[in-house]
Amino acid sequence: FLCFSLFFQLGGCGILGVGIWLAVTQGNFATLSSSFPSLSAANLLIVTGTFVMIIGFVGCIGAIKENKCLLLSFFIMLLIIFLLELTVVILFFVYTDKIDKYAQRDLKKGLHLYGTDGNIGLTNAWSIIQTDFRCCGVSNYTDWFEVYNTTRVPDSCCLEFSENCGLHSPGTWWKAPCYETVKVWLQENLLAVGIFGLCTAMVQV
Repeated sequence: FLCFSLFFQLGGCGILGVGIWLAVTQGNFATLSSSFPSLSAANLLIVTGTFVMIIGFVGCIGAIKENKCLLLSFFIMLLIIFLLELTVVILFFVYTDKIDKYAQRDLKKGLHLYGTDGNIGLTNAWSIIQTDFRCCGVSNYTDWFEVYNTTRVPDSCCLEFSENCGLHSPGTWWKAPCYETVKVWLQENLLAVGIFGLCTAMVQV
């Protein structure tokens, strides 16, 4: 049990370390939401890592001192995490359509922050997503027309990247919508994520 608690705490340290590294090197990378500007990959990892570390610490101290109160607290916290994970999964599948509509609307609002002062994280995130997934805009490349108030897209939308290539004709841009492209990618990898989640849940139980 002590080894499990120690492993749990070390895992938390690792997650926290990655989160801090992302925060320092990438700023607010992956912050695509205009409604939740603090919802970045770095912040999520920092919060998750800290929480896991605390739980692991409680488990370690409880095991070393054989303190029933601390051990009970450790198991209760694990149970809460398990129930939260289960609730999130159920809600996600029940409200998938509503989540899709809200997410797309929020992401389109976030496009208007692209390239503005103080939003380097959002700008970098969109550039990387459009380049790596070969897509443009949330629903399609015309989403950017409302941002620029002209027929233009970011250079990361271009089939062949070059400076100011976003000013060229639509024939030189990626046509795939980023939201659907990323969603399909996540669905294709859902099996691996599901297996990981199941293993995590079994360990917690």
